[in-house]
Amino acid sequence: MGKGTLARRLVALSPGLVLSRSWTTRAPRPQETESDYHFVTRAEFEAAIGEDAFYEWAEFHGQLYGTPRPDPSDTRRLLLEIDVQGAEQIRAKDPSALVVLVTAPNEEELEARLRGRGDEEEHVRQRLASAGGEIERGRRLCDLEVVNDDLERATTRILSILEGPRR
Repeated sequence: MGKGTLARRLVALSPGLVLSRSWTTRAPRPQETESDYHFVTRAEFEAAIGEDAFYEWAEFHGQLYGTPRPDPSDTRRLLLEIDVQGAEQIRAKDPSALVVLVTAPNEEELEARLRGRGDEEEHVRQRLASAGGEIERGRRLCDLEVVNDDLERATTRILSILEGPRR
């Protein structure tokens, strides 16, 4: 139960909330489909950067990830499932954006989740090595930190913020 599961649950329970479909240059994991990400080549991604097609984008452990610019006519609230680099870009563009840092309860659980989704060993090692720094950067940036140790509790906590008075 990682942040992707949490994001899908939030969208299912909150009418008017839509999850952005990110672009990535990494290969799909065994259980992923085209509905999870827009999987592209590095050349395609770089061409989209040149066209200013992304709301935010970042390179993370050798792969590119990006959020396409939202359709201005879409009135739904946009949920982004992004890393700290992306959140820093969003916050710089929109200081009123709500930034929620979602963390695993401990390093052992993070490792189990990475392995459970089919990540390659090298990627697991890289993610674990960078996790502490990412979490610290995220804590300095975020409005709310949610430990994702119980799906219902984490969902309820985030929904209470989303459905409360607008920031």
